[in-house]
Amino acid sequence: MSMIKASADVIGFLLLSLVAIIKSLARACVPSKYRMKDVAGEIALVTGGGSGLGRLISLRLAELGAIVVVWDVNAQGLNETVKMVQEAGGTCYGYVCDLCEREDVYKKAALLAKEVGRVSILVNNAGVVTGKKFLDSPDHLIKRTMDVNIMSHFWTVKAFLPAMCKENKGHIVSIASLAGHVGCPKLVDYTASKFAAVGFDEALRMELEADGYDIKTTVICPYFIKSTGMFDDVMARFIPTLSPVQVADRVITAMRCNEKYAIIPSYLQVLLAVKWMFPWKCANMLLRGLVHDAAPTDSHSAVAQIPPTPAAVTKLISEESANNKDQGNGTVLHQQLARRVSSSERKP
Repeated sequence: MSMIKASADVIGFLLLSLVAIIKSLARACVPSKYRMKDVAGEIALVTGGGSGLGRLISLRLAELGAIVVVWDVNAQGLNETVKMVQEAGGTCYGYVCDLCEREDVYKKAALLAKEVGRVSILVNNAGVVTGKKFLDSPDHLIKRTMDVNIMSHFWTVKAFLPAMCKENKGHIVSIASLAGHVGCPKLVDYTASKFAAVGFDEALRMELEADGYDIKTTVICPYFIKSTGMFDDVMARFIPTLSPVQVADRVITAMRCNEKYAIIPSYLQVLLAVKWMFPWKCANMLLRGLVHDAAPTDSHSAVAQIPPTPAAVTKLISEESANNKDQGNGTVLHQQLARRVSSSERKP
């Protein structure tokens, strides 16, 4: 009897898999603009929204009619983002929040729910990078990397997921990295945190689906991005660093199309296959050949990178928009929130 049941389960799995593949192929044939969901009126929280990618995602969401809430530990940057969104005609609220402090996350989440309403879109964007060899990275910076890049995801999701489950509606976006799939020297703590972010997203999605919830999750895994303040001097070959506009627009498109994963650029999915299909020596030579040094010097990080002013962001957005007008890449400039830490901060 057990053999019959096992055979039935296998046949059922194959049939359901075939149906899923057909539906996926059919969906892929539909242009993304016809698959995008409307986010107008939704309350969207963006962590690390005081500068960089968080600020730009906030602007983009506001353009689409969402009510934007920004969290950041930097009050000045936070206020600038709120002002920029409001000047663009959007609705935006800002709260100073230290994502490394679990209780502060819960406190601000309760305040947000009381003053603004139920968050239906959560974008876990905040991130930092040290950019040193593992043994040269002091303990407090390793802890900070893990606290900001992954542990904050646990606290924000625990704070907002119950309300999403109650309404059976919501979307959680995790900004990870291609470093969440392949390792890289001088980025041991950063890579570990991004691997964790990818795993967190996947396991959470499986758990929600198993419990019957219609809550979406998306994980974004971009390659190195130019003009970000994080990897500006990365020594990479063959694969060009990404356009900030390209990445920012891809984040929004992936979320609105309910995509599970977004590896940017998409052809790098082949690189992930190489990692598992070929001997480690081959994969190691390929990866190290593509990225010779992710953090070649400390000279640019002697002081903290200063977030661009609103005027500078507006100018860069206009320039990128003009450069990409024919390609329709959108009007949002991507720049990572995180900065490189100074040499003094790296001391144990």
